[in-house]
Amino acid sequence: MKESEAVSPHLYSHTVKPLLDEPKIISTIKTEYNELHHVTCFLDDQLYTGGNGTSMRLYNLKGKLLKSIQTKSGNKPCDIALMKNGHLVYTDPLARTINIVKTKKIQEMIRLQGWEPYYVCSTSSGDLLVTMLSIDTEQSKVVRYSDFSEKQSIHSDDKGRPLYSYTDIKYICENRNLDICVSDFRAQAVVVVNQEGKFRFRYTCPPSTNKETFNPTGITTNSQSQILIADSNNNCIHIVDKDGQFLRHIDNCDLILPWGLCVDTNDELFVAELRGCVKKIKYI
Repeated sequence: MKESEAVSPHLYSHTVKPLLDEPKIISTIKTEYNELHHVTCFLDDQLYTGGNGTSMRLYNLKGKLLKSIQTKSGNKPCDIALMKNGHLVYTDPLARTINIVKTKKIQEMIRLQGWEPYYVCSTSSGDLLVTMLSIDTEQSKVVRYSDFSEKQSIHSDDKGRPLYSYTDIKYICENRNLDICVSDFRAQAVVVVNQEGKFRFRYTCPPSTNKETFNPTGITTNSQSQILIADSNNNCIHIVDKDGQFLRHIDNCDLILPWGLCVDTNDELFVAELRGCVKKIKYI
């Protein structure tokens, strides 16, 4: 189900890859987290992870811990992302900072006033997109940073209505067609705008496809601009096309509380389960 408005130009993948009838688990990686919230690919054979602790951990695909990075403030990182240059970025809502990890040194790049940064992603151009909340005004927005300077703020549609609900859980990613996709947990929807911040559609899950409420968490996109959405209440992944049309579920891989998502350069999917495991899934 979706609400659509004007559609912006799209970029297409030259090779059409059909979705598998039966997605399959390639491997399962156990982490040291009691609650695992985030996973992001590094060089296709390593994974940065984040969860309920105060450190971010790098694992190889066999589950070997390669590196552990403690946050500068000692607070739990809310989200992590890898920039185009390979540096790790993380948000710290309690300190109201966005930080970058360079080798073993952590630099505070942005300190906010009145707003708290939560979820973050890196774009194809090297910008950062960050979801934010203002506790005082109970407002929510997405901010684009270029070279750590604010470039764009997205918060309402062309009629002045808020695009996003007032909640902290809003995973974010940029699609290959440069759309900005936000999974709005409280609104039970994925909200998609184009690169100018114009509303495109809202995906709210097809009727009768779920047994429980749709509260999306992790979100990622693949080479064909398909959007993959974690649905922890129903232990599955939704796959929709670039215009918000439902394609299929990944619901046969014994997923338990899927939370964070990422794909590698081969379009293989990594699912961070809240219980502390990462599953690598071939679905395409």
